[in-house]
Amino acid sequence: MTPEISIVIPCLNEADTISTCVKKAADFLARTNTAGEILVADNGSTDTSTQLATAAGACIVNVAERGYGSAIIGGIAAAKGEYVVVGDADDSYDFRRLDNFIAALRNGADLVIGNRFTGGIAPDAMPPLHRYLGNPALSWIGRLFFQTKIRDFHCGLRGFRRDAIRQLGLKAPGMEFASEMIVKASLAKLNIVEVPTTLSKDGRIGRKPHLRTWRDGWRHLRFLLMFSPRWLFFYPGLALLLFGSAMQLLLFHGGIQLGRIGFDIHTMLYAAAMSIIGVQMVWLAVFCKVFGATSGFLPRDNRVEQLLSVFTLERGLLLGLALFAVGLVISAKAVFGWIGEGYGALDPRETMRMAIPAVTMMLTGIEFMLASFFVGILQITRRQQ
Repeated sequence: MTPEISIVIPCLNEADTISTCVKKAADFLARTNTAGEILVADNGSTDTSTQLATAAGACIVNVAERGYGSAIIGGIAAAKGEYVVVGDADDSYDFRRLDNFIAALRNGADLVIGNRFTGGIAPDAMPPLHRYLGNPALSWIGRLFFQTKIRDFHCGLRGFRRDAIRQLGLKAPGMEFASEMIVKASLAKLNIVEVPTTLSKDGRIGRKPHLRTWRDGWRHLRFLLMFSPRWLFFYPGLALLLFGSAMQLLLFHGGIQLGRIGFDIHTMLYAAAMSIIGVQMVWLAVFCKVFGATSGFLPRDNRVEQLLSVFTLERGLLLGLALFAVGLVISAKAVFGWIGEGYGALDPRETMRMAIPAVTMMLTGIEFMLASFFVGILQITRRQQ
């Protein structure tokens, strides 16, 4: 019979617990009378994990590329079931209790994530740093960036429709694979459901977990940031641009005194730098969006599509030329003022008050023109596809 469910267990030197996990998975299939298969995606074990798994009734899928994500990707590729359930091999998840996952999948869910915080965490099953800081913080960032309701981004027990997940093109080789699956599923508007699950203390004896707190935490955070150019580049860049421009406007006609603190041309110069950096960050967010959609790395964004339909290469060049021209006119006014003074010494506070915004507008205009050309190149590549 073609299996309805494939249970995939990534494994790397898990001789202490792999047999228990496989037997519990087999018990679930037998109890529920479900047609299924149990696959152990072995990532190069040097102990007796594969022999023990085979003896317990699992099929071995050898995955040469190292990494948690690589092992799961290899297991998914070999799976034949309509639904796939993935769980860790350390016996921290009970494979006998998959009823909620399978029920949600049969009811139309594309991806089902376990929630350990609602299901229950046994004493010493999760380090305090992970339980009270790492997991909640990263999950909150994931919900903020990608408009998903998932509250436990890193639960190691999850189920999904095989075809739906394979279409996402998951590639992350390491622990960040857990975030990649939810992020790409959210961006693709898949039906994601969260169900309670329990977390027990792992059954391994005398061996540290594969998870490395700071290294893998940073990899998760880096992945979330790279997949959300709005939060990484656009919003910070827009904030810098608006604040820098506002400060220049306030200081254009003279310095500002707030109590004992004064703001003048030095502040104006740094504000100009903020504006220029902000423009660059905003454009970089646009580049990332267009390239991501072109390469298939990110789904198409209707808002970006509408912007690009209005903001053509020609209009971008005209806007850039206009900004450059305004800056040039302000510069010319400053030069003529210098000529009118007989080429003599000028008050730096007055001359720089005109020179700084003039240079800012000229540089911004050049950035607009160059960026418009680059976006045009990306659009040509997209149309050819």
